[in-house]
Amino acid sequence: MNIRKGNPEDMESVLGLIQELAIFEKEPDAVVITTDDLVRDGFGENPLFHVFVAEVEEEIVGIALYYYRYSTWKGKTIHLEDLIVKDKMRGTGLGSALYSEIMKQGKKDNVRRIEWNVLDWNTPAVKFYENSGAKILEEWRVVQMSEAGINSFLEK
Repeated sequence: MNIRKGNPEDMESVLGLIQELAIFEKEPDAVVITTDDLVRDGFGENPLFHVFVAEVEEEIVGIALYYYRYSTWKGKTIHLEDLIVKDKMRGTGLGSALYSEIMKQGKKDNVRRIEWNVLDWNTPAVKFYENSGAKILEEWRVVQMSEAGINSFLEK
């Protein structure tokens, strides 16, 4: 197993893993980004995200995609957007290794918080995060505005 920073050539495989996650999360048609979007947004002059990739026998079988946020209470933070491990590689320690890489990055960057979302029905992930010492904030709700919602709001 090799974990390294992702590069533009990895983005086709990264997109494949994102699509695999969408299927797992029961939203197979939700992914609209392309490989070109990932290359542009992750490797331009001001990258919008960073990614660690996990390889086994030269195949990318996992990713941890993150970006920086700013908290008015904590300052610089990391948001872990997705931690994805191919189904065939679950239970091998690969997810733990990617998770550890994100924690190391946060320590290196002196962030005061790393945060992410987890679906309440994803019991294995919830247990993993709780066992790692992470706190799941039950009282907070995720709020989103879709592209259609943005347009509708602005048309009022």
